[in-house]
Amino acid sequence: MNFYKKENELDFEIGNRYIVIQRRYEFIGAFNDLLIAIWFLVGSFFFLNDAFMESGTWLFIVGSAQLLIKPLIKLASLIHVSGIYKEEKEKGKVK
Repeated sequence: MNFYKKENELDFEIGNRYIVIQRRYEFIGAFNDLLIAIWFLVGSFFFLNDAFMESGTWLFIVGSAQLLIKPLIKLASLIHVSGIYKEEKEKGKVK
């Protein structure tokens, strides 16, 4: 395991397993961001027409709710990597 000091941050690497897990969470986060952008963009266009205004409101609500998912994805990533670190430490692979 390698430790790197970066501006008051401590980053650790658990080899290939860490990279794969981190990439999966980054993909999930990027996909979530894309959906948020779509909901807000389509909702904005819907607001231009009175007939679609209610649908636009619902898209804004969905997009806003999805903003709550962003920190949950990050927390899940941190918890997952922390669990792997503890598992590796118990096996004696990490000091």
